[in-house]
Amino acid sequence: MPPRTQNAGPRVGLPTEGAHITTVGVKRPDFGSSGQPSPIYVNSFVTTVPSDIIHHYDLAISPSEKTLPARMTMDLVRRLQFDIAPQMYALLSLFLLGPDDDLQLHSSLRRKNIFSIRRLPFDTGSQEFEVTLADATAPSASGKGPKVYKLKLTHVAEINPEVLKRFIAGDQSHDNTVLTAITALNVVIRMQPTLNYPFNVRSFFTDRETKDIGAGLQLWRGYFQSIRPAMGKMLINVDISTGTMYKAGRLLDVCLQYIGKNDPNALSPKFGLPDRERIRLQRFISGIRVITTHTNASGVEVQTPRVIKKLSQAGASALTFQLREGQSMTVAEYFATTQNKRLQFPDVICVEVGSGALIPLELCKVPPGQLMRKQVPPEKTKDVLDFATKKPADRLNSIVAGLQVLAYGQSEYVREFGMHVDHTAGPLKVQARILKPPMLKYGAGSRQLTITPRDGAWNMVDKKFFKPVSIDRWVVVIYERQVRSLQRNAANDMINGLCASCRDVGIKLTPTPFVHWENGQGRIADQLKNAGAACAQKMKAGPSLIVVVLPEGGNDIYTAVKHFGDITMGVATQCLKSSKCFRAKPQYYANVCLKINVKLGGINTIPDPSSVSVLTDPHNPTIVMGADVIHPAPGSDGRPSFTSLVANVDSDTAKYIAASRVQTSRAEMIEELEPMSKHVLSMYMKYREMAERKAPGASAPKRIIFYRDGVSEGQFKQVLEVELPAIKKACQSLNIDPKITILVVGKRHHVRFFPQNPQRDGDRSGNCRAGTVVDREVSHPTEFDFYLQSHGGLLGTSRPAHYSVLYDENNFSADSLQNLSFALCHVYARSTRSVSIPAPVYYADIVCSRAKNHYDPQGTVDFSDSATQVDDGQVASSLEAFRRGFKPLHPSQATLMYFSTRSRPSGLASTPPTGS
Repeated sequence: MPPRTQNAGPRVGLPTEGAHITTVGVKRPDFGSSGQPSPIYVNSFVTTVPSDIIHHYDLAISPSEKTLPARMTMDLVRRLQFDIAPQMYALLSLFLLGPDDDLQLHSSLRRKNIFSIRRLPFDTGSQEFEVTLADATAPSASGKGPKVYKLKLTHVAEINPEVLKRFIAGDQSHDNTVLTAITALNVVIRMQPTLNYPFNVRSFFTDRETKDIGAGLQLWRGYFQSIRPAMGKMLINVDISTGTMYKAGRLLDVCLQYIGKNDPNALSPKFGLPDRERIRLQRFISGIRVITTHTNASGVEVQTPRVIKKLSQAGASALTFQLREGQSMTVAEYFATTQNKRLQFPDVICVEVGSGALIPLELCKVPPGQLMRKQVPPEKTKDVLDFATKKPADRLNSIVAGLQVLAYGQSEYVREFGMHVDHTAGPLKVQARILKPPMLKYGAGSRQLTITPRDGAWNMVDKKFFKPVSIDRWVVVIYERQVRSLQRNAANDMINGLCASCRDVGIKLTPTPFVHWENGQGRIADQLKNAGAACAQKMKAGPSLIVVVLPEGGNDIYTAVKHFGDITMGVATQCLKSSKCFRAKPQYYANVCLKINVKLGGINTIPDPSSVSVLTDPHNPTIVMGADVIHPAPGSDGRPSFTSLVANVDSDTAKYIAASRVQTSRAEMIEELEPMSKHVLSMYMKYREMAERKAPGASAPKRIIFYRDGVSEGQFKQVLEVELPAIKKACQSLNIDPKITILVVGKRHHVRFFPQNPQRDGDRSGNCRAGTVVDREVSHPTEFDFYLQSHGGLLGTSRPAHYSVLYDENNFSADSLQNLSFALCHVYARSTRSVSIPAPVYYADIVCSRAKNHYDPQGTVDFSDSATQVDDGQVASSLEAFRRGFKPLHPSQATLMYFSTRSRPSGLASTPPTGS
């Protein structure tokens, strides 16, 4: 391990002399120096820090029987500011904390906050005002006056921006005063756009560039902006983003587009609307704000905004309710008699709004610019990705052009708070370094035993696996109708192609598998069991591999296959999609071989020991762990979160095992990390004793390197308080005492790298080269962190991973951890490309995504959209049901890399993301 050295460079970021400086994570020990220099642009712009005191106010709104939407709260404050007391509230900035905010906020900021550049003239520390959203002289639909809200502002603190100047200079601890000051500046820069455009916490969106993707949805181009402290400067990180909007217009049309129908009566239970489809649609539109038009008692039409709560179970002509006078009436009759609106589609279902009123779909309009905060429909994922994907040069141009929309110089908030954004200097120029990739070692019989990747890629031509497996018995199950000789010939071609590729990489595969043609409508587990039994009857033993060829839309079959192989029978399975594997080229089968070999216990390649001495030091055996938590999609109440821990068991960090658990929904810390850690540590020591013939006393690890995925900056302290002790307890229970290093790998950020000279320093996609690392300029002023872009670009602009070192008993230097992390991005078994994050973290993500395979497809646990629970009691019982239904791995699979493929067969689309 290279020792820490004090490299030449500014003192900022190396607080070795500032013993009084406290940090959440590890103080930066030094800067990295290895690698080839490469000048790049970063999508950040320098801004000044205000010099005047900023006043912080708490905002309380009553009545507070429910949480008001962010836009409504913003409108109330705006009306107070400009209509009720314009002299008193000349310049206020409002902060509304949202669920996706990335700021490290202490508890006193987890509420509505207002920041002002001047002290408001209150007689006491607070003052209350009455505010309405409607003009008091305007008639209302109910005949009552507009609803009155009470806004109470209380002065809670004065913010001296001087703390930020000290913080970015490395002379100030990372405490609540710094957090509050950063929050205030973020509020200032976001205020003007949020008054003018649709927004979420960190981005706002305009209709200058849109795309209709169907299903009642439209994509809008947006801009992300965030104040970030860096070394010696404050930066505004600016990026383009994508907002998924509900399409404006009649709600009826939006609903029809979502279910893919043209006839409005398709939304009528009378004409066959399935209840399951109604519930799916209800999930999609619940929470939408719609506009309805009513005639009040004076005969004046009034437009009223309403929020959809749910859908009715019957059409307007079948829904009855009682009037105050006691008589019953249908919804359709009510609108015909009292509003003179005879419904065109009286059998179509209605929406129930927040007040409990039932309103026909055809009488509701969706206003423009409403963000859809739910899961994007799977079939629309590609459309979103196509819209969001931009080549590096185009993305940078869009960001620079976006500064005109952001218009910091024209924002009265930015000006009055004394901030100046230097947009004329352009994006920040940074001197990056390109790390040397590790050498990779292949097996005997390869033309070259070691190779060096270039731009994050290499190939398998004339290479044998480092440790290939032998497969004597295997079965092919094809879920297609065996009706034509063409299909039979295609199946034979597939088998021959797979066998040829196996020979090329060193796998010994019997060329004559047992082939079964099956119907996907049957019970999948029984069909696979019968295929295995037929093999066992002839070969005196069951198959060691089942290859399953899936038809189009075979996701359900895939889930059943994986449950059968991983959980029930403990046999390796490899799923292929018929449209991909029939008439496939050799490269396709070569990729399949990468997966098959490790699933059966083989090793594809290892990093050459000479290039990763940190991992291969015989005096310091090292176990590398990757951990992740995956949460249910927005709106999926009642579903749990899943956790995973993946770790190597071998000395070459190429062979991994996994542990997976169910836990409380949306809980970020891993609740069962101690038993999971104990399991992988035990397996590591057992493998080294049994397979590597290490003496029992020499099998224990001396070092643990723990990569944690999926936590935000605000949760770093929790990792140290909850997860670090869990790992230490696991070690104590095994009577071992390794030194621990914890790194958080961040992917949900908007920092992007762009080569200044793409022809010289970029790869073929125009991105920065694999191995581009930055630990100056944009990094933390005092803590040990770095950005590493470890993969070659394919489509769009690559995203570097952000590594934050939270704990380090091993005293690694910056060069050591940067090169180690880069090397681990090259041992991902199913690819001949380096990946964006270290392999064990990538595997942990896959294990989480495969959690549903632990449930019996024929069981009672329901992963469908219509299974959403909303009642608290139901949520609790649902979690217990998920815990009970979660089946452990079959013992024979627990020691193998069953997770070397994602939760989908080769060729199927991935699980849709939650949006941009």
